[in-house]
Amino acid sequence: MIKKIHQKKIAVINDLSGYGRCSLTVAIPIISALKVQCCPVPTSILSNHTGFPVSFFDDYTDKMIPYLEKWKELNLSFDGILSGFLGSEAQIQIVIDMINDFAKEETLVIIDPIMGDHGIPYKTYTPGMCKRMGELVRYGDIIIPNLTESCILTGRTYKESGWSQSELKDMVEELCAMGPSAVIITGVKEGDVLTNVIGEKGKTPVFLTSERVGNDRPGTGDIFSSIVAAEAVKGGSLVSAVRKAADFVKKSILVSEEFNIPVKEGVCFEEILSDLIL
Repeated sequence: MIKKIHQKKIAVINDLSGYGRCSLTVAIPIISALKVQCCPVPTSILSNHTGFPVSFFDDYTDKMIPYLEKWKELNLSFDGILSGFLGSEAQIQIVIDMINDFAKEETLVIIDPIMGDHGIPYKTYTPGMCKRMGELVRYGDIIIPNLTESCILTGRTYKESGWSQSELKDMVEELCAMGPSAVIITGVKEGDVLTNVIGEKGKTPVFLTSERVGNDRPGTGDIFSSIVAAEAVKGGSLVSAVRKAADFVKKSILVSEEFNIPVKEGVCFEEILSDLIL
């Protein structure tokens, strides 16, 4: 008798930037290395990410709906849905509709509510978009906001450092109350230490710390969320997934510094991708 094996699949909604190591060009190899099939849903096509002086940009909003309609016709199903950077209120609604169409009871929905950093929303994120993102996170089983995004979602005043565990615990509880079963607040900085806070409903939050290294680089958040999503759909614990993601991001930054990779080019995770292949 042949044993039936089910390979996990994640639909990943994000832009495709041809150069600069971020978004789908990060998610596809990372998730694949973790032995999970990555099924991309492109929100836009760029020659390179917008951190460079110039870029080609093709908005895929109008193409996303017929793209997903074909998936519906094929009756496709996924073990996970991972949402990343979204460029408009229309795209947020498309993701909400996609979750309603494709998420079954066993489907894990992971929302990375990419809205800003260093206390400032990205230029494309209007107050209206921030409000709609608040609606989208209600559909997530797991959400992965950074500290800036956590403050935006909860209406708190951002501060660069000086967060107590009590304050972070309260923020996790408020984010969980919005709908998700689990919240991971990433990149809380305190001196030379970075803290990731993992909160799950009914459990005491876990604070995982690691040493800050190198420069802030594009794409590290995409690496982090891709590893967490792949490990989660495989049934691993969130604490283990976050530890694995943080360790891999740290090693990727260190090897990029060693290779003198320009900051705009992200991290050369390809050099250590084999570390994820067990």
